[in-house]
Amino acid sequence: MKKPKAKDKINKLRNQLNKKEAVKFKSLILKRKNEILDNINHISEDTLKKSQKDAAGDISGYAYHMADVATDTYDREFSLGIASNERQILYELDDALKRIEEGAFGICEDCKSLITKTRLKAIPYARLCLNCQQKREKK
Repeated sequence: MKKPKAKDKINKLRNQLNKKEAVKFKSLILKRKNEILDNINHISEDTLKKSQKDAAGDISGYAYHMADVATDTYDREFSLGIASNERQILYELDDALKRIEEGAFGICEDCKSLITKTRLKAIPYARLCLNCQQKREKK
């Protein structure tokens, strides 16, 4: 008796994630994507479009205190770091949408088994099942 090939196993798993579920996950991903885009726009407006003087709320003509400048700079860099992390998640969400279209969504990239729906609801861009993710994190 022949062992099932990896390709056959993947095809069987794809069929388990039916079209109705794929539409649900696509909707979830698009919703999350819009939330992140709104967050990035909000951060951009608050951080990049304001001068340092406006951000500090200083309307006087006096020079800034060094501690205030440092705090404002830290806050600006912190906000830009958050925006950068959000952009990375956007890339992951776009990739998850591609995997839905290709029929590879919900299949672990390492062991080729199904990723649990609970995990996909929490992290819709997950590429690995929980076991494989834990193995990678231990390394």
